[in-house]
Order: sequence, then structure tokens, then C-alpha cells
Amino acid sequence: MNQKIQKLLSHLGYASRRGIEQMILEKEVSINGKTAIIGQRINLKHPGQIMIKGQIIPIKYQKYHTKVILYNKPEGEICTKKDQKNRNTVFNRLPLLDAYRWISVGRLDINTKGLLLFTNNGNLANQLMHPKNKIEREYYIRVFGYVNNKIINILQNGVKIKTGYAAFKSIESINTRIVSKNKWFKVVLCEGKNREIRHMWKQVKCQVNRLIRIRYGNIILPKTLQPGHWMQLNTILLKNLFKLASFQE
Repeated sequence: MNQKIQKLLSHLGYASRRGIEQMILEKEVSINGKTAIIGQRINLKHPGQIMIKGQIIPIKYQKYHTKVILYNKPEGEICTKKDQKNRNTVFNRLPLLDAYRWISVGRLDINTKGLLLFTNNGNLANQLMHPKNKIEREYYIRVFGYVNNKIINILQNGVKIKTGYAAFKSIESINTRIVSKNKWFKVVLCEGKNREIRHMWKQVKCQVNRLIRIRYGNIILPKTLQPGHWMQLNTILLKNLFKLASFQE
């Protein structure tokens, strides 16, 4: 079985397909000591020696199936594979893969908990994160500060943050009868920039002190899934997720 080099390395999780193509153009990928060419086909049973930036890439042949798992991230874990400060990382709790590696579909900061998706398919991860697909992310948020209808309208119409303008698709107040300076909201937005939600509320002089992601597209965080645990998506959920991301395996 043969496969194009950029598709193979993308499936292995080293970058998106376009990212691999850029690496090839910059002569960072080699096959048996020779610079790789975009579209070059690799025999999966006898791939030879493939290297990225001088690092040998292990290729183990097996029939490829796209997998997606849902992880309930606790607070205090980071979303990188390695950390110089030796902090806990979400990847330490994930199941091992024989030939591929898990790719995080976006990230949650160290103080955010809740739903995090992982896949072994780099192209799917890229499609799920791409702004053009406008896939919804839903969160529970606890906010400290004064919030009225005017503030909510401002956040839904859009506020300027460091990365540009950002707006919530919807904001729903929770437990409105409870009198407290801390208020809970359920919000939906269709992108996932770094600390975007916290920056948005900061622009209206409010502070987010709890942030929990409960949904990504059609995938909802099960109440029975404990923090630090994962579950694999079934065929029906996978098909619906593929459709949402305009993805074909």
C-alpha cells in the first residue's frame, strides 16, 4: 500500500497536510537521505528512513482508522506533550497508540477544565479547529463583576481583544435568583483563540474565575465521565463529527 508523504506524516500527527507540505518546500523532510518531494509516494510496508529536521520518524504499517477520544480535563493540567516545569500534562493520561500519536483538537489553559477532543488524524484535527467551519464550543462560566443586559449585548455584538474582534454567539444567565457578585453563564462561540473568553470578559471589566467546556460541535461532555478520564467516540458520533467538519476519511 502506497501513500503520499504529506498525507502519511499528517496522519502521524506531525502537522497538518499543508504544514507538512511547507516543511517539504523548506527541505526539512528527507527520505533515505534525499530531500522529499510533495506528492512522493511511500510504500507503507517498506517506507525506508523518513526524517523531519534530522529526526527519524518511525513508520509501523497497520490498517489506518481515524479515532477520536473525549477527555475530561481537570484544572491544573497543561495541553502540551512536554513541559520544562514538569507539570502534569493531558497526554500522560491518554491510551497508547501503536503506530500514530494523539493530536489535541485545540487547547484549554491550565485553569480551564472540561471537554477536550483528541484524534490520531491530523487532517481531521485541522478541520475541527479551522474557523471556516464555525464549529460551536459551549462553556459554563463563572464571572466576577457587574453584568447587565447592556454588557451581554456588547459581548454578543463583539469586543476588541489582542487578536481582533470576538463575539459570543449566545449568552444565557444561570441561577438568576441567587444574589452574588459571582454569576454563572452558559456561552457559545465558534472559534477557539488563546484565552479568548477571559480577554472578552476583561474588556467589560469582569473577571472569569471558573471556566468549563461542556460541548464541542455535536460532542457533549457526559456527566458520568470523571475528570482525568477519557472515552472513545462511537461510530454514530464520529460520522456526525466528520460531517460537521466537512471531513472525508
